Amino acid sequence: VDERPGTTRTGHGAHPGGWLDARLHLTDPRDLTTAVQRLRRLFDLDADPYAVDERLAADPRLAPLVAARPGLRSPGTADPEELAVRALTGRTEAERLVRRYGKALDAPCGSLTHLFPEPAVLAGAEPGGTLGALTAALADHAVRLDPGADRDDAQDALLSVPGLDARTVAEIRTRALGDPDVAPPGLDVPDSWRPWRSYALNHLRAAGEWESR
Repeated sequence: VDERPGTTRTGHGAHPGGWLDARLHLTDPRDLTTAVQRLRRLFDLDADPYAVDERLAADPRLAPLVAARPGLRSPGTADPEELAVRALTGRTEAERLVRRYGKALDAPCGSLTHLFPEPAVLAGAEPGGTLGALTAALADHAVRLDPGADRDDAQDALLSVPGLDARTVAEIRTRALGDPDVAPPGLDVPDSWRPWRSYALNHLRAAGEWESR
């Protein structure tokens, strides 16, 4: 898929089963399975929402939030390395990187005109600072964020990147590695929310009771 880019449009329809509409536009139909897997990770479609809700609804603080948003998911990402860079830089800087270094799509899709630049491209073009250190580590696989990566090993590798703070690493672990049980450092989160602390925080965020940044 990386060498053969594709695009997708997704959206909720009025479906009794609550399923997700997705329209894929692929360069090669052989990439269909990979594309679907990435979408499943992005929207956390392999989660067990009943198990999550049952656990979190037992907490008095979370019970009304779970009742208001049953089945709330913990968003992942279609591209873990892109997510890591975005978590570090923020939206405005990420947009600059795309404009300057992103590869133009042969067939733009609406406002989507460029691919997010690969880590090796960014490491060569922006070698200084934390961004350069992170993208170099991603490019040479010192930091692995693929679906088969060990979460603890990845976290240790991320924490060894100069300038990468623990809060950003927690965000990367939650979304790029799909960890359902992450609490940002310094945040007092009860153990009773385990093993679904990532979901609990998403409920608080959706209710406006907590800001991730």
